[in-house]
Amino acid sequence: MTLFEKFAAHVDHALDALVAAGILPADIDRSNVTVEPPREASHGDLSTNAVMVLAKPAGTNPRALAEALSIELGKIDNVTAVEIAGPGFLNLRLNASAWLDELRAIGQSADDYGRSTAGAGKVVNIEYVSANPTGPMHMGHCRGAVVGDALASQLEFSGYKVIREYYINDAGGQVDTLARSAHLRYREALGESIEIPEGLYPGDYLIPVGKRLAELYGDRYVAAPEGEWLVLFRKAAVADMMEMIKTDLALLGIHHDLFSSEAELHEAGKAEAAEAELRARGLIYDGELEKPKGKEIEDWEPVTLPLFRSTQFGDDQDRPIKKSNGSWTYFGADLAYHYQKSQNVDAMVDIWGADHAGTVKRIKAAVNALTGGKVQFDIKLVQMVRLLRGGEPIKMSKRSGSFITLSEMVEEVGKDVVRFTMLTRKSDAQMDFDFAKVVEASKDNPVFYVQYAHARIQSTLRKAEAEGLGLDATQLSLLGDAEIALIREAANFPRIVEAAGKASEPHRIAFYLSDLAAAFHAYWNLGNDQPDKRFILAHNPALTGARLFMAANIGQVIRNGLRLMGVEAANSM
Repeated sequence: MTLFEKFAAHVDHALDALVAAGILPADIDRSNVTVEPPREASHGDLSTNAVMVLAKPAGTNPRALAEALSIELGKIDNVTAVEIAGPGFLNLRLNASAWLDELRAIGQSADDYGRSTAGAGKVVNIEYVSANPTGPMHMGHCRGAVVGDALASQLEFSGYKVIREYYINDAGGQVDTLARSAHLRYREALGESIEIPEGLYPGDYLIPVGKRLAELYGDRYVAAPEGEWLVLFRKAAVADMMEMIKTDLALLGIHHDLFSSEAELHEAGKAEAAEAELRARGLIYDGELEKPKGKEIEDWEPVTLPLFRSTQFGDDQDRPIKKSNGSWTYFGADLAYHYQKSQNVDAMVDIWGADHAGTVKRIKAAVNALTGGKVQFDIKLVQMVRLLRGGEPIKMSKRSGSFITLSEMVEEVGKDVVRFTMLTRKSDAQMDFDFAKVVEASKDNPVFYVQYAHARIQSTLRKAEAEGLGLDATQLSLLGDAEIALIREAANFPRIVEAAGKASEPHRIAFYLSDLAAAFHAYWNLGNDQPDKRFILAHNPALTGARLFMAANIGQVIRNGLRLMGVEAANSM
């Protein structure tokens, strides 16, 4: 158990004592009682909201309850003081032994420090990237890919069973456009001079596709009507694009467990099944859309369409699941897809681009209706990233025809820099990715600052070993207030991981690591002015051993956090 888990159990035992004394009712709900660090470090080491949460439902005076609970908490080993603060908070101060025990726990747990069973084996489907299979990955896909992959790792670390899924949008007009573009490259591969017209995909990435099609079919489809080759070329081009996409994602260390095809979904009748289910529940009906307001449309006529009752869930109008030609709308296809994947999971998380914000409310409402509220569903929006070089907008890529590809980014700055940077802002906040700044060796660059902390620790351990000095957990009582403050920061890691998973906000790990690195660098810098604060003291091997043990386990926490972000820790810089 981590320190926070131990003290949560202590608070629970203290509340048991108050129930036994008749101060609290036995059936009172304690699920919202928390134990966390206080917002201000000067207020203590731990804080519980138990009084604020329980006083009203217990029908008791908050002050009286606070005083009674403070007496019980004061009996806990390692608690030196309990202070009543604010509207029902109790702040606890701990002695050094509590934090030194946690430092030992980090050493014992090692790679598993921060791992928990909070998820209790619940199955979570995380769908991310899901870019149209019409070209290579670019920055717009990159951020969502990293956010989804890091969230998946954090949830696995917290005891969930995670399914990483990619939804292939291989139905609709964009893949027909891809097939037509591939047909031009096919003709080009057979020696014809071609020009890419407006509306088709101009990127060089389709040249190999055209060559492969030429090798397979010769000139059979050069002059053939589109109806003879469109489906064939579409399937071949989508297959090649998906191989390219998987290769690009692998550069970031991203691998999905499941690839679901929209075309196969429709072929299997899943959309019709979802419609039937919602009709049976009275949530789909046949009706007419209102004429768009503020627009004059010539020859506009009302059309009867199957509509989802999204106004029941806060939308401004009911939404069609089919078009007037009978084909499925994006919303209708999404309904079917979510209905399918909800069958064998406890929760679902979608990582979407911010341009889909307008559909969030209705798809969440529809999924809630389809699953009867039994499957928790969350959508995280990811804002686009602006590419810069030294503060100036960057030129576009020749390979793609319109954008910088993910592979070009990784080749220039490296996987770890890309992944870490993508998590340095909340996903729904806009981001600038400056190729010059992300590799800058300064404290203003969080990627460098965190990696440098780990590299400093590893360098110190190597130097100590060369001097015949080692780690010593038996001398931890020699550590003082400055060291305890650093250990306190490291001890926050397990609760940060759990909170990041619950909120579907993997950026919290990056923020935390930046704080931990800053605390470590601040401690390190003490030695510049105070030689007795340095890690290696040849004249004091006992204190050296204790500090080295602390440093090694600060490094362990940094490694664990970076691993959840999909980033390798640097051993030297």
